[in-house]
Amino acid sequence: MDVVLPCLDEAEALPWVLARIPAGWRAIVVDNGSTDGSPDLARSLGAHVVHEPRRGFGAACHAGLTAATADIVCFCDCDASLDPGLLPTVVTPVLDGAADLVLGRRRPTARGAWPLHARLANLELARLVRRRTGVRLHDLGPMRAARRKGLLALDLTDRRSGYPLQMVVRAADEGWRVAEIDVPYLPRTGRSKVTGTWRGTWHAVRDMRTVLAERPAVAGGTR
Repeated sequence: MDVVLPCLDEAEALPWVLARIPAGWRAIVVDNGSTDGSPDLARSLGAHVVHEPRRGFGAACHAGLTAATADIVCFCDCDASLDPGLLPTVVTPVLDGAADLVLGRRRPTARGAWPLHARLANLELARLVRRRTGVRLHDLGPMRAARRKGLLALDLTDRRSGYPLQMVVRAADEGWRVAEIDVPYLPRTGRSKVTGTWRGTWHAVRDMRTVLAERPAVAGGTR
């Protein structure tokens, strides 16, 4: 398995995150312009490092996806808020053929692990996804797993905060079975670049609303 870890100044969290990667799995750390030595540290800890100069969460995720070679690719935040050691549980429904895309539904383990404004925005987006696709989700969690060829065939184009949502929407449009598995959500190390502020959350919601406005796929793959 390959695990894509988008990274922007996560040197403090990297040792814990990379130590939790399941044995035999490959960690792909995608550096998105760090200035704290994250790429060198990740490399010294055994990770495969990819450099993505275009800033944006989606840009980093997609660079990791295109660099992956395993049949199944996982995604996980690199800030120690999610335990990569739980990825085998997330992957199991894909391996068993019970689901095509599995999302980790975040369950906060401590007060403040998930700021109120971020939780409210997430709930609203989950509601909009249900209305747009019919898929009942509770969380657009960043921990997820799917087969690499299928993900590439979705032709994901968002390179900012809308990337995770676009993955779900386009997968639903293609008839994928989307499932959720509960995962503990820990207080992150450092401050979130996206949801750490109301402003960052608003920009993320705006990006995601743009994704939701896409026309559903039609025969032949056009939109």
